[in-house]
Amino acid sequence: MSAIGELEPVRGEPVFRPLSAEDEEQQPAEIESLCMNCYCNGVTRLLLTKIPFFKEIIVSSFTCSSCAWSNTEIQSAGRIQEQGVRYTLMVTTRQDMNREVVKTDCATARIPELDFEIPAFSQKGALTTIEGIIDRAVAGLEQDQPVRRAADKDVAGKIDAFIGKLKQLKEVGSSFTFIIDDPSGNSFVENPCAPQKDEALVVTHYRRTAQQNALLGLEAEETDENPADTVDDLRNEVLQFNTNCPECNAPANTNMKLVQIPHFKEVIIMATNCEACGHRTNESETCSVEIPELEFELGMGALGGKFTTLEGLLKDIRDLVMKNPFTLGDSSTPSRMEKLQQFGRKVYQIMEGHMEAHIILDDPAGNSYLQNVYAPEEDPELTVEHYERSFAQNEELGLNDMKTEDYETVPTCEP
Repeated sequence: MSAIGELEPVRGEPVFRPLSAEDEEQQPAEIESLCMNCYCNGVTRLLLTKIPFFKEIIVSSFTCSSCAWSNTEIQSAGRIQEQGVRYTLMVTTRQDMNREVVKTDCATARIPELDFEIPAFSQKGALTTIEGIIDRAVAGLEQDQPVRRAADKDVAGKIDAFIGKLKQLKEVGSSFTFIIDDPSGNSFVENPCAPQKDEALVVTHYRRTAQQNALLGLEAEETDENPADTVDDLRNEVLQFNTNCPECNAPANTNMKLVQIPHFKEVIIMATNCEACGHRTNESETCSVEIPELEFELGMGALGGKFTTLEGLLKDIRDLVMKNPFTLGDSSTPSRMEKLQQFGRKVYQIMEGHMEAHIILDDPAGNSYLQNVYAPEEDPELTVEHYERSFAQNEELGLNDMKTEDYETVPTCEP
């Protein structure tokens, strides 16, 4: 009971605290558990924490004093995201092998150059590095090699050769591609260049297929309601439903309202206010933000949808970058900290009007909007550009495979 009690939050305190070596109060809870190797009692340590761009996780570590067996894994404590995510990294230096990686159990890891793949649900989730993922794969392949050598020397020899190729990757003698594909949207690959764009890393958000939804245990709900009636209802009332805070995971309420924005269109605003930690958020997740003067670019989906002011958007960007736990505590370097602090000061100067900068919102879905204070006249400080989407943008939005014309009408049989 004492271990469970340690997991219970103090009123007003977040359940999941940021991952930081400077937080002395962030201690794991210890629970006596059965060892599945020797069936003696061991100890499981649970740590409830959160890391950037991954929300909340539960880190569990088991050790057995009788047989010295140990096991470490992570589990996502947050909700499945609206879209899947794919990280594609071109590994070119030894430093790339040290990038932090969050790989959930439903994510697939691939190295195309070796035709190597770690399938989904074949491993437990892990908070590791790229080198750690390769070491884990090598250890898994080497584990049964003695049995293979006794049963089939040819197969064992081929696996030995492949293990040698995996080990050579760690020396980065030549570049290779590392891909994490997670339909739950909860995996992550570190960007050491933050807040600047990482040219070696491509982050792609995509719509899950029906097969991926089934794999995650998701099922579309059927409804017989008339869509037109639903829209009319949304125009006239604020809907409220229960959810969990994306920051501390405490129970919270989300309000939803259909609003007509002048000179734009109708949008659905979703706002969450957490009484436990004070976090507030309001939900076009397809828009990227760029500030050329700061060499800053934020990809689509990183901040989520926003209904806010330009000052509020800059504040959210500053908080997202400055509160990145990968740059705090033992994970930080003096040069990186100075770089981030300088970025934060420049964003503050822009917010206060002491520094001029261009704010570029690029939304391939056409669902973002920046107010024209001179409407209906033209705003001399605002440029609005409409463009044809590229094939890659249509692919991210799931439009390339969408058929909207030349359908054949299927005749129905009359009774």
